Amino acid sequence: MLSYYVHEIMKQNLLYILFLFSITIGYSQNQLVKAEIDTISIRIGEQFQYKLTIDETENVIIPKLENLKGLEVVDSLKLDTINNKLIQKYVLTGFDSGAFYIPRQQIFIKNQAHLTDSLLVNVATVAIDTTKVKKFPIKGIKGEPYQFDDYKEYIFWALIVLLIVITTLYFALKRSDKSTSEAFVPKLAPYQEALQNLKLLDEKLLWQNNKVKAHYSELTEIIRNFIERELNIPALEQTTNELVDTLTDFSNINTITTDKETIQKLEKLLSKSDLVKFAKSKPMAHDIEFDRKNAEIIINNIKPAITEENTETSYSKPVVIIEKPEVKQPNMVSKILIIVAIIAIGILISYGISKAKSMSNLTKEPVENVQ
Repeated sequence: MLSYYVHEIMKQNLLYILFLFSITIGYSQNQLVKAEIDTISIRIGEQFQYKLTIDETENVIIPKLENLKGLEVVDSLKLDTINNKLIQKYVLTGFDSGAFYIPRQQIFIKNQAHLTDSLLVNVATVAIDTTKVKKFPIKGIKGEPYQFDDYKEYIFWALIVLLIVITTLYFALKRSDKSTSEAFVPKLAPYQEALQNLKLLDEKLLWQNNKVKAHYSELTEIIRNFIERELNIPALEQTTNELVDTLTDFSNINTITTDKETIQKLEKLLSKSDLVKFAKSKPMAHDIEFDRKNAEIIINNIKPAITEENTETSYSKPVVIIEKPEVKQPNMVSKILIIVAIIAIGILISYGISKAKSMSNLTKEPVENVQ
């Protein structure tokens, strides 16, 4: 019986010792983390410091400071190590009056969670005596000086209209200059022009390159153009028979200076050219050269009749004819565009001036104080 009581007493003592040991261990664990603040009472907007102290430096995880109801984190200072302890400081503040708790923070040390104590902070309002505040009258609107942005829109549209006007005038003047330069192109006398064109035809070597049709077309065109300019008859539009009949009639009435042999050569040359162009005739090389020589003979032997007014005319010297330039006036579209552009610029300028005046009057008129 005695041994039974001894056994029970030892069992109770052992349980008591284990209980004390667990309390000691729990207390020592809770002491690994510590939270503190430098003040428990602040005014609205005033800052205070919240400090976490951890008695370990390795395998420590400090979560982000969150769930601060009524308080805000202003800054999180750099983690520091002092005497083998980690110290994390935060700068907090509050903008609402009242009492707010900083909740318990969970910190992990070697994969084991440790909780800090919750702390209470009182945020007080700042008392303002409105009876002692000096009152000032409401001031009127102060006018601001004009800046570039006030006229930017008008300048933009004015530049666009001006660009359209300049572009229109440029193309109109360019077209006028082009027509003027073309009108001043000097022209040779019919005889000199015909000889020059024959020389250019020889340099092309058309029939030598099996382009007989093109050769005869240009050859007859040179002769017809010479007759049309020299005798003022529509040789380019007439058929071979019509042209031969016209020259025969002019020769009979002594309007032109030529002979029947020249007219016959012209008729044969034009007829052969028609056969080449329309009947696909292929003359021999010596025939082509013979026709080329006859063309020059025809040009040399067909002349207007010599009168007292042109007895001194010489066909051996080149005569340059310069036509009087025809100055073209701007067309209707250009005129309309110029008028529209001028009107648009005037409207923009007048609108800008009127708006500037209205803004100036608005800034000059003081606004009455509102009581």
